[in-house]
Amino acid sequence: MRKLFLLVLFSFTLLSVQAAIVDTVWIESKAMKKSFRCVVIQPTTSSPQKAPYPVTYLLHGYGGWYANWIIRVPALKDYADRYQMLIVCPEGNNDWYLNSPEIDSLQWETYVAVEIPAYIDNHYPTKANRNSRAITGLSMGGHGGLYLGLKHSNTFGACGSMSGGVDLNFRKNSWSLLRLLGDTIQYAQRWIDYSVTGLADKIKPGASEIIIDCGTEDFFFGINEKLHQQLTTRGIPHEYTTRPGKHDWNYWRNAVAFQLLFFHHFFSKTETR
Repeated sequence: MRKLFLLVLFSFTLLSVQAAIVDTVWIESKAMKKSFRCVVIQPTTSSPQKAPYPVTYLLHGYGGWYANWIIRVPALKDYADRYQMLIVCPEGNNDWYLNSPEIDSLQWETYVAVEIPAYIDNHYPTKANRNSRAITGLSMGGHGGLYLGLKHSNTFGACGSMSGGVDLNFRKNSWSLLRLLGDTIQYAQRWIDYSVTGLADKIKPGASEIIIDCGTEDFFFGINEKLHQQLTTRGIPHEYTTRPGKHDWNYWRNAVAFQLLFFHHFFSKTETR
């Protein structure tokens, strides 16, 4: 009985040692003069030579928060171990990952695309280059993943979106967008420029590795189809996936597995360049 107990205890300890480490850290934003919490999932490895790691930044949706992803998808710890990548889940409030032209104190683009990667690279064993960074998210975070990834392609070599609100003109009176961007008539061009669909007309083929994923029953399905056609027409290579599904966690749990695999392949490919 004692031997059996020791064997079970050893097995449990081994599993615990091999589980990814989940940290919650405070990261300062000098641009916003405030600090916000952030989840960092660090893989374990049996060989120190495997570090440093590539990093995937995973953004939450409207109404979510920094811990949303790890609570809803605890399998992220397994993905971090399997692909030997850091997964970083920052706070984004409900501010669409933009530098608001209306409210000077909201500088979320600078925070997530500049300040957080700098902190992560300084505090964790990362491969600090664009070929080892990716960014994606769900819904509002899907917009953020592509918007920040495409605008900051010198920082992120790959970017993605799951059920993304990629056209801010879709529902102008919803999700605090008027507060962030201002009047839709006076600043009509602003609403285009701050949308992923507006950026799609400016990016160059091959500037980023892109993956887009949206369920066919999702209310954002139409604007994702539009973005796919835009990119196709312009000859911008991208991975585009649709499958039956709604705007919910059942869909995103499935989608994130494919996106992390996509980024893993990107990281592995660029290591040989």
